[in-house]
This record gives sequence, C-alpha cells and structure tokens, in this order.
Amino acid sequence: MSKARVGFIGAGGIASAHMEALAKNGKVQMTAVFDVVPASAEKAAAKYGMQAYASYEALLDADAVDVLFVCVPPFAHGDIEEKACARGIHLFVEKPLGLDMDVIRKKAAIIREAGIMSASGYVLRYLDTASKARAYLQDKTIGMVRAHYMTGFVATPWWREMAKSGGQLVEQTTHTVDMVRFLAGDVSKVYAQMALRVSGDIENLDIPDVGTVALAFESGAIGHVDTCFIQPDHRVGVEVQGKDFRVLVEGGRLTITDREGTQTIESETGDIMFAQDSAFIDAVLTGDRSLILAPYDDALRTVEVTLAANRSAQSGLPVQLGGEA
Repeated sequence: MSKARVGFIGAGGIASAHMEALAKNGKVQMTAVFDVVPASAEKAAAKYGMQAYASYEALLDADAVDVLFVCVPPFAHGDIEEKACARGIHLFVEKPLGLDMDVIRKKAAIIREAGIMSASGYVLRYLDTASKARAYLQDKTIGMVRAHYMTGFVATPWWREMAKSGGQLVEQTTHTVDMVRFLAGDVSKVYAQMALRVSGDIENLDIPDVGTVALAFESGAIGHVDTCFIQPDHRVGVEVQGKDFRVLVEGGRLTITDREGTQTIESETGDIMFAQDSAFIDAVLTGDRSLILAPYDDALRTVEVTLAANRSAQSGLPVQLGGEA
C-alpha cells in the first residue's frame, strides 16, 4: 500500500492529538471514526474528512481501515483488539492497555498470532534524548533509580474512579514507569504504599492522591517511583545512578553527570506525537518492526508493574512479577 487508511475508536482528547499528528503525514488517509458520544465522532469526521460510524463493529466491518488507533479509557477496551485482529488490521492501542493482566495477555497472544503490527502510546520513548540516555547506560551497572510524576487533578469523571482508570499510577504515571523500564530494564518486584490524603473533598473520588512504589529490578538494581496529583504545577523525572555517574531525564531534557563533568542535552525531536505515529505508519508500510519502540508485548510489562503496585498497596505486601507476555 502507498498510503495507510487509518481509523479511530474514540474521538476524545488523546485521539484528537493523534488525528492532528497524522494529518501532517502524507502517507496517511484518515477514513473512519467511532465514539460512544456520536457528536464527538461527527465533529472529528467533519474536520478530517472521515466517515463516522454508529458502532465500532460497523467501522470494522466496513473494510475502510488498514490501521486502527484504539483511544478508549482503560475500562472500555472490550473485544476491540480481538475483532481488529480477526480482520488483519494493524493496532495502535493507547496506554494503559487495560486493567486486567489476564485479559491483556490474552489480547497480546491474539495479536502475535494475527501477525499484525502493534504499538502502544508510550510516546516518551520517541524522544531523541531518551534514546541517548539509554545508549549511555547500555554498558553501565545501574545501582538505583529515582523517579517521580507530580501534577494536579484530572477532572475527567472516569479518571477519579479506581474501577475505571486504575488510579493515577496506572493511567498517568505509567509514562514515568515506562521510562524507568526503558532506561533501567524490567522490574521483578514491587512494594507500594498509597493513600487518599488531601483530596477527599472531590466528588466521587476513590483513587489515592499520593503514592510511592519501591522497585526491585531483574538486574539487581533498586529504585522507587513517587506519584501524586496534589500539586499546582507539573513535574516529572527519572534519574538513574551508578558508580560515578547519574543520568537525569526530565521531559525532553537529558543531563548526564560523570567524572568528565556535566552535560545537558535538549531534545531536537520536535512534535513527539508526530514522531511516534509516523514511526508506526512507516512500520506498517515497510514491514520494519524495529521502528516501533513500544510494541504491545513490551507495553504490557509496564502495565504489569503498575497493576502489581496497586495490589501491593491494597494488601500491604510486596508483589513478585514475572508473568509470561
């Protein structure tokens, strides 16, 4: 194919960001959209010249897409991925992949069996500074990792419900957890503490507003991730330490400190959503899977860390990881 026909399940905020990025890509023809709020689908369809459908089944049955962007809340995946796989449609599934690891692993197996291209929305991996940090760490022995995601409250109604979002760690701080894995490798054990401390006045809120997760890595390194939505500003960062060095990734800025001194590198990636989505489209068009930095099989391991942390916080006990992809 010379152009990829792209459709969307979901037309909310994150889908709109993908649409805006893909509209700049001359290798893409956006053709189809469905949303549970018909007006949202119709608005997107009018803006980008797509057909709005009354159901995702109708969209899939129309044979109108080669690539499907699944941009739904964590609780709303249903059997979208399975039905797309049955039709040989390539899948970009936004993070997080879901809220049940057994279901996610079954989806992963179906995706592998279908032989389609798959990716998830861990967009920070596409920063040039993230790749430079990873390359620097390649031959280093990591001792400790410190990471944080500190921000304000998200007013979206479903986000405040644990049964629908999985909480901040699963739905939002997952980006930081994924960067921890991207730089320092897989996690073998978690021990988490979480609490709803100062946001109890928010209506229908039942997710923790603060949390900390101790991490043990397969390499033997240790670390932690802190998360909250009680701040007036937005701060994120991952710091990786070893003997005589540390690597700090804060958004698009990379700072490396070692015996030779300190160097700061600013990202030149530009539109990171465009970089991520274009890489996926190129993978579909060329068959080159190496262009995809966050395939479904790898993304599920990030979800596994966050869901295990939730279980640890609930039980008060460490949780061992290591389930099969």
